[in-house]
Amino acid sequence: MVSQMTSAELDHFRQRLNRVKDRLGDELPALEDEALRGVGGEASGNLSNIPVHPADLSADNYEEEVALSLLQNKEGLKVDIQYALNRIENGDYGRCESCGRPIARERLEALPWTRHCVSCAAKLQEIAAS
Repeated sequence: MVSQMTSAELDHFRQRLNRVKDRLGDELPALEDEALRGVGGEASGNLSNIPVHPADLSADNYEEEVALSLLQNKEGLKVDIQYALNRIENGDYGRCESCGRPIARERLEALPWTRHCVSCAAKLQEIAAS
C-alpha cells in the first residue's frame, strides 16, 4: 500500500503520466483522420461516390468503427491522465476515490491514471457488468 508519497515519488508518476499523454497527443491526429475519413465512394479513394462492391463498403464500415472506438478510448485515457495530474497537484493522488484508502504501488505503476484501488475497481466492474 501507499503511505504518504514523497515529492520524488509524485514526480516519478507525474513524469510517467506526461510521457503517456505526449505519446497519445502524437497518435490522436492520425487516428482522428482515419476515424473521420468517411466510408465508401470518394471518401475512401474511389473515383465515384458509388462503392465498388458491398463487401468493400462493409470492410470500410468496420474499419471506421474500429478507428472510432480506438479514438474514443484514447481520448478517454487522455482525460484520465489529466485528471491524475490534477490529483497530484491537489495532493489527492494515490488514494482511492471510492474508499479513500491508499492504492497499491504496483497498481499505480501499472495504471498510473487509476482512480480506484483493486477492490473498489472490481466492485465497479461488477456493477457495470450487471
